[in-house]
Amino acid sequence: MSIELYWGSGSTPAWRVQLALALKALPYTSHLLSFAARDTRTPGFLALNPRGKVPTLVDGDVVVNESIAILAYLDRAHPATPLFGSTPAEAAQAWRLVMEFESHGGPAISAVARPILFGPIEPGSTAIRDALPALYAELDLLEQRVQGGALVGSTLSAADIVWFCGLQQLIRAATRPAAQAFDLGVWPLAPRWPAIVRWAGLVEAIPGYDATRPPHWADGDHPAPPRVG
Repeated sequence: MSIELYWGSGSTPAWRVQLALALKALPYTSHLLSFAARDTRTPGFLALNPRGKVPTLVDGDVVVNESIAILAYLDRAHPATPLFGSTPAEAAQAWRLVMEFESHGGPAISAVARPILFGPIEPGSTAIRDALPALYAELDLLEQRVQGGALVGSTLSAADIVWFCGLQQLIRAATRPAAQAFDLGVWPLAPRWPAIVRWAGLVEAIPGYDATRPPHWADGDHPAPPRVG
């Protein structure tokens, strides 16, 4: 059976799955969907994912939606190169860090990144600046956690993948022209968060990493940086 992945360029949840497949060295058939063309709203795709969201993974008769559920499925179906640790303690730690991103890290990043990336930014709004302390706190905590390398044990896990993709969304926003007005203080990362830069290099060293980067992030007048720095 061949794995099929339906994804969209710029979707960080879809990027999670692409990185997991690359880390596990699992071949798959790629279905790149266009948001602009409303590919996620076609009857065929809605039959796979009624919410019309990416990613969606098909493995034979199995259809899995939601990126974290897909990571869990891949770990059970293809246990080599585990994504959720090799011991019960590591599994608990990986799941805790994934859920901490969902509950804390992700919202802190989105509060800053999404208005810059997608707007609108209301004139005189202080929402982005007001969100910066919480963002700094999450980055400071991540800096502490990756001093020794990977977040869980000695190898990359689902926790690393989830946090890395969120970090990339932040970098994408911080390097857009609209960010210049807010003096975010997050790019470049190295002066304040050097361990995060070293840790990100572990993910960027996954074989096939470059092929997983959102294609449209390399286009236009302000492409996203190819590496965390």
